Amino acid sequence: MDAERYRYLAEGNAKQARKRVAADLLVRDPEGRILLVDPGYKPQWDLPGGMAEANEPPTVAARRELREELALDIEIGRLLYLEWVPPHDPWDDQLAMIFDGGTLTGEQIGSLRIADEELTGFDFVSVSDAAGLLRHYVHRRLTAAMEAQAAGTVAYLESTEPRLGES
Repeated sequence: MDAERYRYLAEGNAKQARKRVAADLLVRDPEGRILLVDPGYKPQWDLPGGMAEANEPPTVAARRELREELALDIEIGRLLYLEWVPPHDPWDDQLAMIFDGGTLTGEQIGSLRIADEELTGFDFVSVSDAAGLLRHYVHRRLTAAMEAQAAGTVAYLESTEPRLGES
């Protein structure tokens, strides 16, 4: 590529928007309960996963976060849910994803441990119990991801909900 064309493309890249990317996982136990984590820095429970680092693929981010938080390394399955989240509070817009984390074996469940001080707990809960632990929009994401998993599709949403105070 010639230098002038390269400069033109680099300038365009520098001016284009950057998106924050959240990569979470739908992980179950053999009874079908959902793995949730309790991050001490948030008001309610959450799905395992987290924010992608610069230039990190979302599946790599989800796998890294699970390894860092719960000392669990698993293969990441297909995308189940994608949501565009508008800017809110101090945050720019975001792409929120949920990937299939599969069903853990008894041995994998037995090896789970809090490996990161960000977490204060984790548990497998029923879908109905998850509703009382998760922020309403995270529960909506979970429900849509489970429906997409059952249907063999991907759920997509462009959120318009205000999130003041719910970062």
